[in-house]
Amino acid sequence: MVKWAKGALLQSIVIDREAPQALSLQLCAGLRDLILGGMLKAGDRLPATRILAAQLGMARTTIVESFERLVAEGLLETRVGAGTYVSQAINAERPAAQPQKPTQPATSARLAQSMAAASGRFAERLAHQPRAFTTAMPAFDEFPMAQWSRLAAKHWRKQRFDVLGYPDPLGYRPLREAIASHLRTNRGIDCTGDQICVVAGAQQAFQLIGGALLDPGDKLWFENPGAIGARNSLLLSGADLVPVPVDDAGLNVERGLELAPDFTLAFVTPSHQQPLGTKMSLERRFALLDAAERCGGWIIEDDWDGEFRFSGQPLPTLKGIDTGGRVIYVGTFSKSLFPALRLGFLLAPPALAPILHASLEAFSPGVPTAPQAIVADFIAEGHFATHVRRMRKLYAERYQTLYDAAQAQLGDWLDIMPTTTGMHTVAYLKHGLDAERVGAAATARGITVAPISRFCTEPFPRQGLVLGFSGFGAPQIEQGVRVLRGVFEGLRAAA
Repeated sequence: MVKWAKGALLQSIVIDREAPQALSLQLCAGLRDLILGGMLKAGDRLPATRILAAQLGMARTTIVESFERLVAEGLLETRVGAGTYVSQAINAERPAAQPQKPTQPATSARLAQSMAAASGRFAERLAHQPRAFTTAMPAFDEFPMAQWSRLAAKHWRKQRFDVLGYPDPLGYRPLREAIASHLRTNRGIDCTGDQICVVAGAQQAFQLIGGALLDPGDKLWFENPGAIGARNSLLLSGADLVPVPVDDAGLNVERGLELAPDFTLAFVTPSHQQPLGTKMSLERRFALLDAAERCGGWIIEDDWDGEFRFSGQPLPTLKGIDTGGRVIYVGTFSKSLFPALRLGFLLAPPALAPILHASLEAFSPGVPTAPQAIVADFIAEGHFATHVRRMRKLYAERYQTLYDAAQAQLGDWLDIMPTTTGMHTVAYLKHGLDAERVGAAATARGITVAPISRFCTEPFPRQGLVLGFSGFGAPQIEQGVRVLRGVFEGLRAAA
C-alpha cells in the first residue's frame, strides 16, 4: 500500500457510478476488503474526508457516512484532532493465517538453451556480512560521509531536469571525463572520456561484453581459481568455459594455448589475481596479448582492487601496454568507495566501442545521475585520491594486524601469505586439513573464511582459505583470529 503524509492512498478502491448500490456502501465494501485482507493494517491512518472526497470525486458527506458505518462495525476508530485510523482491535480479531501447502507447478519452465546450460554451473556468491573475515568489504567506518553528504546536497540543488531527468545511457559526461583523467594519471592508460562507459557495476559490464562477443560453444579462458561473479555473468552467453590454471606469475598462458588455442575471450585479473593475490608477470602479459592478437581473441582486464597497492611500484595495466586493441578494461567503485553505489565503468578498444555504445543506448536504462554526479565531484575535488591514499595506509595496517596475529596464534595450522595489494590475503592449510570443513565450522562460530575451492571450476592443488581484512578494525581482526584458533582446536579434538 502506497503511503503519503496525509494517509493511505486508496487507489485500489473501484467505484461504479452505474451500479444500483449506493456510493457510500461501495466505499464501505472497498475499505472493509482492504482492512480484512490485511492491505490496511491496524494503526494505518486514512486520508481526511475532504482529501478522500476530492480523490474519489464524491461528496464529503458520503465519505463521512462510510467512515461512520465502519467505526460502528469496529473496523475504524477516530481520534479527536488526529484523524481516522484502522482499529487496533483488528490485530486481535483477525484469525491467524493458516500455513499454505507449497504447490508444485504443473510443468517446469522451459528455459532458453543458454540459461538452461548456465544455471547448473552458477557458483554461489560469497556472503557480504560485516564480520571477520569477509572479503571485498571496504572500510565503511572510515568513509568520509561529511564530504559525501555535502556533495550530495550540492547536486540536489541543481536544475530539476538535471536531477530528475533520464540519465545518459553511456554515463554522466563529467564522471566519464573524471574517470579518464584518473586512469591517465594513476593507471597509465591513455584514454578520453569519450571512450568510457559508466555501467551499473562490473557485473553489467561483463554481461554486456559476453552478450556482444560470445556465442554458445565459443572458448572462454577463465582463471582457475577465479572471480565468481564474473564467471556467473559470462556463463549466460553459453560459451564453453576453459579453466586456465593460475600460478605465482598469474594466468598460465602456455597452458591456456594447449587447452584452447582459438579462444574468443579471456578473463583475467592481472593487477591482483582474484582470489590468490598473485600479480601477472610482464612476460605473461605480453604472451597473453600476443595470443589474443594471433587468434583474434579479446581480453577482459578486471582491475577490481588495483587502487590498493601498499608498497612497491605497480606493473603496468594490461590495457596500458595493449598496442593491438585487444583489451577491454573494467573497473568498479564498489571497492574504492562503497558497493551500494553499483557504479562501474568499462574502456573498450576502438573496434568494439561502437557496438558496446550502441548496445547501451539501445537497451540500457542508464545509471541514476545522482550518484554519478556525486562521484564526479568527489574525484574532481581531490577527495577520491585522498580517500584512496588513506585506505592504502589503513589496509596495510589491517593486513599487518591479521598477519601478526595469525603468525602468533595460527602458525600450527596455516601459512598466511604476504601481500602488498588489495583487501584480502590467502592462507594455506597444513597437516591435510580440509578447507571446506574449516569454512563450515568457522561459519557456525560467526566468522567467514572462504575456501579457495569455492572459486574453482577445476581442482586446485592446495587447501587454503581466503581471508579479508579491509573492512574491520584491529580488535575485530584479533577476535576473529582467536575464534579461528578455536575452530582449529575443535577440529583437532574431534579428529
